[in-house]
Amino acid sequence: MSDAIKHECGIALIRLRKPLSYYSEKYGTPLYGLQKLYMLMEKQVNRGQDGAGVATIKMDMAPGSRYISRSRSNSSTAVKDVFSGIFEKLNLALLDERSKDIDWLKNNYGFMGELLLGHLRYGTFGINSVESCHPFLRQNNWMTRNLVMAGNFNLTNVDELFTTLVELGQHPKERTDTVTMMEKIGHFLDDENQRLFDEYKPLGLGNREITKKIGEELNLTKVLQGATKRFDGGYALCGLVGHGDAFVLRDPNGIRPAFYYADEEVVVVASEKPAIQTVFNVGIIDPNLVKEIPPGAALIIKKNGSFQVAQIRTPQQKKSCSFERIYFSRGTDAGIYKERKQLGFNLTQRVLDSIEGDVNNTVFSYIPNTAETSFSGLIDGLNEHLHKEAIQKLLLHKEELTEAAIKKIFNFRPRIEKIATKDVKLRTFISEKQQRSDMVNLVYDTTYGLVREGIDNLVVIDDSIVRGTTLKKSIIGILDRLGPKKIIIASSAPQIRYPDCYGIDMSRFSEFIAWKALISLLTDTAQLNELGLCYTRCLAQLNSKNEVKTNEVRKLYDLFTDEQVEQKISELVTPDGCKANVSVIYQTLQGLHIACPEHLGDWYFSGDYPTPGGIKVVNRAFVYWYENKTERPY
Repeated sequence: MSDAIKHECGIALIRLRKPLSYYSEKYGTPLYGLQKLYMLMEKQVNRGQDGAGVATIKMDMAPGSRYISRSRSNSSTAVKDVFSGIFEKLNLALLDERSKDIDWLKNNYGFMGELLLGHLRYGTFGINSVESCHPFLRQNNWMTRNLVMAGNFNLTNVDELFTTLVELGQHPKERTDTVTMMEKIGHFLDDENQRLFDEYKPLGLGNREITKKIGEELNLTKVLQGATKRFDGGYALCGLVGHGDAFVLRDPNGIRPAFYYADEEVVVVASEKPAIQTVFNVGIIDPNLVKEIPPGAALIIKKNGSFQVAQIRTPQQKKSCSFERIYFSRGTDAGIYKERKQLGFNLTQRVLDSIEGDVNNTVFSYIPNTAETSFSGLIDGLNEHLHKEAIQKLLLHKEELTEAAIKKIFNFRPRIEKIATKDVKLRTFISEKQQRSDMVNLVYDTTYGLVREGIDNLVVIDDSIVRGTTLKKSIIGILDRLGPKKIIIASSAPQIRYPDCYGIDMSRFSEFIAWKALISLLTDTAQLNELGLCYTRCLAQLNSKNEVKTNEVRKLYDLFTDEQVEQKISELVTPDGCKANVSVIYQTLQGLHIACPEHLGDWYFSGDYPTPGGIKVVNRAFVYWYENKTERPY
């Protein structure tokens, strides 16, 4: 993606179902769980580069012994920093003869737990501090009331949930979705603890015996059902309870991803299926071994190692994030790889129309590196088109064609070249706008001499175009130096028109090149009064006591065709002095759904938000834009 955006935290949870001594004997190390957690997080580091954190819980520790350990970092190498500190101490401990006694090791060193949780943070809001890094702790002197939490989520109704906590008599320390969710769950966890205590106390049992009973019978399904009644947003939420129970909860629309695998040794959860497949060497032959946690359900893992998938909220229409598939997930998942290829394949006819069918005088390339799979799909589509053309020529002129001419027809291929190369050694860390722009120009190297000046078209595929800033200030200028007659930037994703409120760092209309194109079109056609009318409609909805049900902003886009917006975008991203004719073409919504039929979460493209809170957010985002406010609308 030419425009960098933030998105998608990563989660990793491991429950060791055997005693630590088992893994020490079988795998030669008592650090088996930690090693696997490190690998799971490294395999998902693409999901979070603002920070990382790890927490573990030791089972059956004596009173007075520390049983929860946590380490967090917000450095640029957060995962390595967290684990290097942990492994440094534990590797030294293993040199001690006493470490052969696993109980000694467990009693004297942190992180030697059977329940492990890791988190990779991509901050979409707030200060990037260590305090913002997950996991978070809600501490208590009763084991079964301790809560460790981490997740990949954004809620749209934090203010509403915050108010309910205050009405309960609580005094939350922050007004963030992380703290709010943790306190909501914590409140119902406390209630469940109290209910069980009140149930057993009349039976004459001692308090320690009652505490043990509570740990055995704690009903996390009931806790989560009570806590999440008013959650509106996308979430994959992990929680560890101090005595050893755990859960991973997914939102009713399945917006945020979560996968799990279980065998007799482990229960594992991660944001991405390939991470589990690779780290635990499973699901390669039978991909069904790694399962998806269903929308609105939670994977509940008990202290005794048993687990179940429990329905927490009524599942709604599945709207799994399509951006997840287009860009953010690793493309090594077989399904994601096929979908990205299909996205490129779908662009074939649009590209052919843009170059007026002149494949012979066109060079095809992609913007590194994530668009490579879509590019492969586009080339498949072009080859299929050329094959059909060859057959038609043969049928029409078979009596006139020589053997050499036939070979020439069937051997013709699109001109595929690696035009742009990203220099991974250079980082665009400079904050000043002009200097940063200059640095971006250095990040991309180009291959000269492959494009025939003034003769060739140059088609370059990108996986999505959000702001268009990098295109205008860097990439198109770089490509123009090669002397093409026409530059076509093909986006394998549709036009990004609306803010996201479920986890992607795209919360303001002013960020989108499609929005700038819309305003320009309204100006050109003397329809700017439509903005005032939209503002009035949005305010009416937001001030109404009824549930907000209509995305009023969509009516503005409906005034123009997709092609009109696309043409205006092409004008806006063309830098001054550009010699080539520039055209930007996009995937259609229909093409997106054909490619990703099971991931229909497309609100940033279509404006079709899956939750009432999402519709409220888009209307509020417009009001903020109209009033020239810069704050986040949720």
